Amino acid sequence: MANCLRVLYAAVWGAPALILILAIGIYLTVRLRFNQITMFPRAWRMFCRQLFQVSDRQTGTSGFQALCTALAGTVGTGNLVGVAGAICLGGPGAIFWMWICGILGMATKFAEVTLAVRYRIPGPDGYAGGPMYVIANGLGSRFRWLSVFYCLCGVTAAFGVGNAAQINSVVSSVNHLLRSGGFQVTFWSNLLIGVILAGVVGTLLLGGARRIGAAAQRIVPITAGVYILLCVVVLIVRADAIADAFRQIVSGAFSPKAVTGGALGSAFQTLRVGCSRGVFTNEAGMGTAAIAHAGAEVDHPVSQGLMGMIEVFLDTIVICSLTAFVILVSGVPIAYGVDSGPELTTQAFETVYGGAAGFFLTGALCSFAIATVLGWGLYGARCADFLFGKGTWKKFALIQTAAILFSAVMDTGTVWQIAELVNGVMVIPNLIAVFSLSSEVVRLTKEYKI
Repeated sequence: MANCLRVLYAAVWGAPALILILAIGIYLTVRLRFNQITMFPRAWRMFCRQLFQVSDRQTGTSGFQALCTALAGTVGTGNLVGVAGAICLGGPGAIFWMWICGILGMATKFAEVTLAVRYRIPGPDGYAGGPMYVIANGLGSRFRWLSVFYCLCGVTAAFGVGNAAQINSVVSSVNHLLRSGGFQVTFWSNLLIGVILAGVVGTLLLGGARRIGAAAQRIVPITAGVYILLCVVVLIVRADAIADAFRQIVSGAFSPKAVTGGALGSAFQTLRVGCSRGVFTNEAGMGTAAIAHAGAEVDHPVSQGLMGMIEVFLDTIVICSLTAFVILVSGVPIAYGVDSGPELTTQAFETVYGGAAGFFLTGALCSFAIATVLGWGLYGARCADFLFGKGTWKKFALIQTAAILFSAVMDTGTVWQIAELVNGVMVIPNLIAVFSLSSEVVRLTKEYKI
């Protein structure tokens, strides 16, 4: 099975997929006249206004709640564990390509979210939308099969990207903490962690979209804010090493051998890892976050499209970058060629915080993972509703909760490979729709600016 996964992974994340993702990002950036730069100040002001507002809606979801739900799906263990893995497998230069994917991804996410709000449909629990509705309502009924394919991938990814990878990373982090304290890690201890997480997540998932939005509005800003503060303190303490870390990132993007001492010599490997982990963390090109954004009660599709841009900026340009710099300035040895999981990130923080770092990061990982499983629970449930009709939410939520128990005892390497494999497959139908309907995005953007 491992060999089969490697072959499929190489095919999905080979040159064609990377060219497609980057090409669509460049195309949208040009067509929208670099709106991720020109419209960013407006988007940031809108985000800041909503940050400290508490929604008093009795029905529906506010634009900020939709943003937090989308961030819950994207700001997960990939920002902590995925970044460390990207540096190990692609060298520091992988972070440079993660930045490029993030900048281009801001335009892609803007288009995805704008289209999702444009083609959404009303429902008993608020609006339902996403790539499946964009394809079906925007491209026409003859492309419904593409919507079905996307939803099948979405349901599968909800158990992989949005469940197994997140829970497995939490278990790995807790195990690292237990071993450092002299405790023995067993199958049963992993299962116990899974039971606790399943209880918390299941209660929130069964509450529906509004409960998920309310939980995300509280979990994401607080957890992200605390994590950013922890990173900033490390960078202040290691300020003298920041310039060298930046040099490693830039030079390693084009000559990884020079930075990794020959352990990694392929520039394409660096680009591939950076792009694949970049897409894993911000999901620009996958269209999944647009499912959450589509539920926002906003006056114009572009208003929420701007929040989509902010989502990518916060996820990749801010949080992923902080994690990368913390690792590179820490001076801890990096085992190039081996995906380290959460251990490398923990060791980096321990250089400043000592043994307390494990507790801080485990808490952050748990919060991020719970938020991500909630966000992906929403995505999977919406995809299931599209495939099987209304009324599948509770059934899906129960299955998703049960899957947490299996995720807690699975192999880490296999989980990440499957997660990134499904990510790559989901990109294809979504980008076909975004490219085909790019003229509508341009029209809506011009209309919004007037």
